[in-house]
Amino acid sequence: MTIPTKMKAMVLTGHGDMEKLEWHDDWPVPDIAEGEVLIKVLACGLNNTDVNTRTAWYSKGTQESTTGGALEGADEEDATWGGAPITFPRIQGADVVGEVVAGSKELAGKRVIIDTWLRDWDDPMSMDKTGYYGSECDGGFAEYTKVDTRNVHVMESDLSDAEIATFATSYVTAENMLNRANVGFGDTVLIPGASGGVGGALIQLANRRGARTIAMASEPKHAKVARSNPARILSRAPKGLKELLKDEKITVVADVVGGEQWPVLIDLLERGGRYTCAGAIAGPIVEMDLRTFYLRDLTFTGATIVPPGVFADLVGYIARGEIKPMLAATYPLRELHAAQRAFINKKHTGNIVVVP
Repeated sequence: MTIPTKMKAMVLTGHGDMEKLEWHDDWPVPDIAEGEVLIKVLACGLNNTDVNTRTAWYSKGTQESTTGGALEGADEEDATWGGAPITFPRIQGADVVGEVVAGSKELAGKRVIIDTWLRDWDDPMSMDKTGYYGSECDGGFAEYTKVDTRNVHVMESDLSDAEIATFATSYVTAENMLNRANVGFGDTVLIPGASGGVGGALIQLANRRGARTIAMASEPKHAKVARSNPARILSRAPKGLKELLKDEKITVVADVVGGEQWPVLIDLLERGGRYTCAGAIAGPIVEMDLRTFYLRDLTFTGATIVPPGVFADLVGYIARGEIKPMLAATYPLRELHAAQRAFINKKHTGNIVVVP
């Protein structure tokens, strides 16, 4: 096929509000180097990293919840997930599904999904040498994108492009959390924020391991959360939660919410229990009683950088139909502002996707 020299793209020009995401009809199509492939984007999922990077929420200078607007106190020097400045302009968007159109005869014409973690392939286990797609390099909020061939996985599935675009960040984040907490048969996993992309993924992936899952979500979302088959669904309000769960032995809390309910969640854990965290959308600053932590022999694990091999595992789960997509809505790429507002408002259940 003939590759154009210009493309449509939504470009992030700096930290701030929505106006920092600018639409371009004539952005240069990326040039590929040896070992890279050019991909025609078919769909790209949204995730919290897009919002948090745009707003500089990762900066230690802000203590607010994820609001999607410009944040007071944020410092550009630690404004990204990795605690370093980002280079602008930047095309965001990590959860890419597309067709390889140049750079590899073997992959040409194949539908692929991109592993979102960028590695130093001479030292792939190094966390310090790891980057994130759409952050340390341009991503998929455009008609075309490029990536190292080693980040590309052929996607053989009857699922639509938009459905496949719901998996990458949410599901690999959830799998990494469960790996870090060593979740398996016999565990009971409490999942706050179960209506979100990571929350729904946690339910399915913990179920896959033979664990018992208890989802927390606002009541209007219970019917859709039920599609992921948790054992129980509870209101997300912390009041009375301990009484509701008195007959449950909570061995793991898998959390991306944080905020005011955090101490209540930690107090629910059984002796020897585990807390694993990959987000704090309700607020990053929490109150902790160290006596609960050490007297109950609890283990806390953070989960951000995903080791090599986990993404390939996820691709296998998708291909074998062991997990299912939770597609909430699809928007044209040009309407990314509206898509991101919907994502931030959290009225949806599952993942939101944009298509060029």
